[in-house]
Amino acid sequence: MPAIVLLGAQWGDEGKGKATDLLGEQVDYVVKYNGGNNAGHTVVVGGETYALHLLPSGVLSPGVTPVIGNGVVVDLTVLFDEIDAINARGIDTSRLLVSGNAHVITEYHRTVDKVGERFLGNAKIGTTGRGIGPAYSDKMSRLGVRVQDLFDEKILRQKVEGALELKNQLLVKAYNRKAISVDAVVDELLAYADRLQPMVLDTSLLLTQALDTGKVVLLEGGQATMLDVDHGTYPFVTSSNPTAGGACTGSGIPPTRIDRVVAIVKAYTTRVGSGPFPTELLDAAGNRLRDRGAEFGTTTGRPRRCGWYDAVIARYAARIHGVTDFVLTKLDVLTGLETIPVCVGYRVGDKTYDQMPMTQTDFHHAVPVYEEFPGWDEDIGTARSMEDLPKNARRYVEALEAMTSVPISVVGVGPGRDESIIVRSLV
Repeated sequence: MPAIVLLGAQWGDEGKGKATDLLGEQVDYVVKYNGGNNAGHTVVVGGETYALHLLPSGVLSPGVTPVIGNGVVVDLTVLFDEIDAINARGIDTSRLLVSGNAHVITEYHRTVDKVGERFLGNAKIGTTGRGIGPAYSDKMSRLGVRVQDLFDEKILRQKVEGALELKNQLLVKAYNRKAISVDAVVDELLAYADRLQPMVLDTSLLLTQALDTGKVVLLEGGQATMLDVDHGTYPFVTSSNPTAGGACTGSGIPPTRIDRVVAIVKAYTTRVGSGPFPTELLDAAGNRLRDRGAEFGTTTGRPRRCGWYDAVIARYAARIHGVTDFVLTKLDVLTGLETIPVCVGYRVGDKTYDQMPMTQTDFHHAVPVYEEFPGWDEDIGTARSMEDLPKNARRYVEALEAMTSVPISVVGVGPGRDESIIVRSLV
């Protein structure tokens, strides 16, 4: 059986958790392949709302094996707090598996992240302050601590000493902070070793064997296309690759095993943190989208920046990932609008673009070119087929589909697991 990649087509918060949960009964493994606890998935099941930050969304589906892949950076305190919170609500997390090659977020990563952002002042990136970037930086600098290192105290200590040799100089001399104790970091990490060890294995081998025996593997991306460190709005990006290519490196599955790439796109656009956002609305319309769509960060609680749907970004996502299916979420949030603008291109000076401009400068100065569509007033929460939608809602979906030439296979009409129109199966 092939693997399926499921990822975000905008700046994140598109509803990937709901889409993953929707597929839960049809897949055997759900793999988180990038990022850390810097992004969250909100999933509503049976009227119950679950906010997941580090655990793969598949943990909520009985019979699914959730996997934290090698491309993830893991804050062990967050991991076990989240496991305990989910267990307390009657959810079984005993199937969770963790790659031994995943990197660990330490106290010094969190500290460097927070003081570094403060030091940048107005030039800050807008990170969550959870140590994600510094952990990935250590990974690429070959100074990182991996999950498997917790089971060899000598190696663990050597790695922490090597990392803190430079970081303590930075903290003390540049940021006027206290040096961080090697012993304190090592002791904190070792305290998790016994509980963690039964979960840890070679997940790349496990997933390959699962595919060989006919199992369905879903690869779940954190963050989204426009936050990819290579293909996003650099430098206002995350520190990993949420793109389809990142699914391979972050899970250990080769690209030849991937059959479908499902991209989640919201019926409007949001982003968190700093950086350019061509369709951003700084008026009552933006506030309406934020309030109606409950656009506040799952992880941080920060209000999200809101804007109209951007077809240029959707086309870009389709190209970068090789998208086979789009899932359109939160269509219900647009109910009640008289007209709905859609960005179909950008103007930059005397040039017009219908594809993503090459330079950050042009994207920063892009002025959206809008096409307006008539809205609808009817409640669409009970729609379970395209025919159930009001005519104008159906035309809106069809227009967005035509703008990318990629089928919209699922349309979300509410937050619940069952509040979706399935146009065609994703498996």
